[in-house]
Amino acid sequence: MTIKPVTAPVIALDVMGGDAGLADVMAAAEIASERYPRLTFRLHGPELRIRNELARCPRLAATAVVVHTDDVVLGTDKPSQALRRSRTSSMGMAIQAVKDGEAHAAVSAGNTGALMAMALFALRTMPGIDRPALAALLPTLKNDSVVLDLGANTECDTENLVQFAVMGAAFARTVLGLERPRVALLNIGEEELKGTDELKEAAALLRGANLPMVFEGFVEGDKIGQGNVDVIVTDGFSGNIALKTVEGTGKLVSGLLTEAFKTSWLTRLGYLLSRSALRALRAHLDPNAHNGAVFLGLNGIVVKSHGSANVRGIANAIGVAHDLIADSVGERISQDLANFRAHRPAAVAADAK
Repeated sequence: MTIKPVTAPVIALDVMGGDAGLADVMAAAEIASERYPRLTFRLHGPELRIRNELARCPRLAATAVVVHTDDVVLGTDKPSQALRRSRTSSMGMAIQAVKDGEAHAAVSAGNTGALMAMALFALRTMPGIDRPALAALLPTLKNDSVVLDLGANTECDTENLVQFAVMGAAFARTVLGLERPRVALLNIGEEELKGTDELKEAAALLRGANLPMVFEGFVEGDKIGQGNVDVIVTDGFSGNIALKTVEGTGKLVSGLLTEAFKTSWLTRLGYLLSRSALRALRAHLDPNAHNGAVFLGLNGIVVKSHGSANVRGIANAIGVAHDLIADSVGERISQDLANFRAHRPAAVAADAK
């Protein structure tokens, strides 16, 4: 089956989510409108405030549809509380627009747990997917790598890990532009005998998979940053720890360098001489450059922007949504899953009887 790309993507944007504030979220949408001229928006939030900001966003104002609501999901709200207001909150209405076919994707920088709960309740999982996974990009010494799951599922069985690998590879093909991404399972060692039974069984299935990816086996935590694989698959418990560790290490390195350059006039001189290289390092480690996590496996695209993202970061998250729409990532996942089931050992044995 040939996948037909969407030529006029529509983003349902929760303008009230996150720490940045409505003005910065709309400024990000204005930047995205410039980057992707065919992109249009449904802006969910307080109409009067939105229209006041639209006066500063001419590209956005030309095509945007404003959907009024004063109801906002707070960062302190529990998922159960948010679910009860899924029809009236800016976050819930953005997701509902995807379900109703009024938008191709929803983007929010709001409460992650609430966004996950409402997205799962409204959109449900795709056929053949047991659980959705939260996927995002992490910087490495080479190119960015996709990591999933990052917290949606604290415990995963063999089938979950295999499905995550299929979805992560499709995501990498879309966002990273790789024809056959290299995929590995996060483990405590690279040897085949190490790890849980679920990891070993998932590895055995993926080694024989007829999929558009290259399975590289296992990868250890200290190898995440080397960039030798394009997709790292794990359960949400380990994935969230890995993500926070990488983010914390980046801040540690930046902090240590800052303090080191203050110790003497020689180190200050060294800073002046290496300033351009340090700026490049800071830009590479900046979370805003890699912003835009995705709940893969749902019947619709939902992108989570980091709550503390700036205007550039939110624009990048919108860009991730644009790319997933343009490349029909859901159809790619469905095709890859169907192909995997048709060629997995159990299916082949069953067909032979």
